[in-house]
Amino acid sequence: MVYPPFLILERMKFSQFNSIVFYNNKFFIYNAFSNNFLLIEPLLKDLLDAAKLDNDAAGLEEIHPLFYAKLVQDGFIVADDKDEVQKVKHLREQVDLLDDQNYVLTINPTMNCNFSCWYCYEDHIKDSKMNKEMVENVITHIKTVHQNLPHLKDFALSWFGGEPLLQYSNVVDPVLTFCKSYFDSKGVNFRSVFTTNGFLINRKMVEKFKETNVNGFQITLDGHRDMHDKVRFVNSKRGSYDEIVENIMMLCREGFDVNLRINYTKDNLKSATSILADILPLEPEYRENLEVAFRKVWQETDKTLGPQVVSFAKMFRAAGFKAISGGSPDNVRRSCYADKKNHATINFNGEVYKCTARNFASSAKEGDLNKNGQVDWNEKYHDRLDIKFKNPPCLVCPILPICNGGCSQKALENAGKDYCVFNFDENAKKTMVLNKILEMAVETA
Repeated sequence: MVYPPFLILERMKFSQFNSIVFYNNKFFIYNAFSNNFLLIEPLLKDLLDAAKLDNDAAGLEEIHPLFYAKLVQDGFIVADDKDEVQKVKHLREQVDLLDDQNYVLTINPTMNCNFSCWYCYEDHIKDSKMNKEMVENVITHIKTVHQNLPHLKDFALSWFGGEPLLQYSNVVDPVLTFCKSYFDSKGVNFRSVFTTNGFLINRKMVEKFKETNVNGFQITLDGHRDMHDKVRFVNSKRGSYDEIVENIMMLCREGFDVNLRINYTKDNLKSATSILADILPLEPEYRENLEVAFRKVWQETDKTLGPQVVSFAKMFRAAGFKAISGGSPDNVRRSCYADKKNHATINFNGEVYKCTARNFASSAKEGDLNKNGQVDWNEKYHDRLDIKFKNPPCLVCPILPICNGGCSQKALENAGKDYCVFNFDENAKKTMVLNKILEMAVETA
């Protein structure tokens, strides 16, 4: 391996963003900015500790020149005059504020739903639906976005709610049809995804989805059949589990990507083995279209379920499915859509929001869609875009480049006070770092 030359006179320092975690009698060193990790022997870890204690990063070059060169190359040792926090700020600016090639639009056709899940944070509004005038305003907005972003390359349309497919004929189909035709004529990549309970999907819809660049679905199960049907049911005699599982497998066979989200509690987690048994009839060539993601119901307080979740995720992977056990944060490079300037969530009534993980109360709206297709943003929107890097503990934290204090919603809700999404627990941060390393190791294996 050829390593780059280093200036002898340049003062060097250990990066603020280094973490060292113990695993299988060895150590990982991980840098949250470069996103590189090394598996090192205890002896090299001792060398690192001694150099850090003496504040002499460059001193490693004399003792172990190859190790030193690798540490510099992978960002563990940096120039002493490098402002690392500023580099994170610059990266966030590029990703969230200056990207003029991508736009993400979320539409809530309705806030009504055909189910009433006990954990849902949304207020279901029975008669809510986007009327024809608002559909036209949305279409005008889409045209306006394209006209105002001359470098636009990708337009992503996400359907949310409520259950969006309740308004398939009146809202979803006409908007999809327009977008497919319009963006094809403009040379812009268009794609669409749904967050749906999956119950209403039928083959007629699927054929139209193929024609209009729909490529993904997030569909949720609440444990295996008996548990799921206690949460999501049509009536006292009819559940929804079997129809949803059948639709998931149909979508996979038709070439769509499906994120199967298993909402778990301590009571339903063990039923994951039965869910696996029910999707095993999906042919091996289609299993790559299905990703299983375990997500703890937010009201669940048991913090000891992590190892079980990891074990179940491995079980799904062993059967040929993609599976994630929770996912590690990457909140700068892969920030939440709500953190981005070029994103809007349009509610059925024309009120505009950013975050979709809170209820859509009018008092929380960040703007309104007008008939000219423009969003009249209010002060909440500008506060959101300006809220990052205002939390002092984050600015000295080794995981700032991947955590960044959570999303903009989390930062807004903690504005004016010191906070930490890991409750200032350094062991919890190290556990997250180790999980991230292990996930990357699996991906590159």
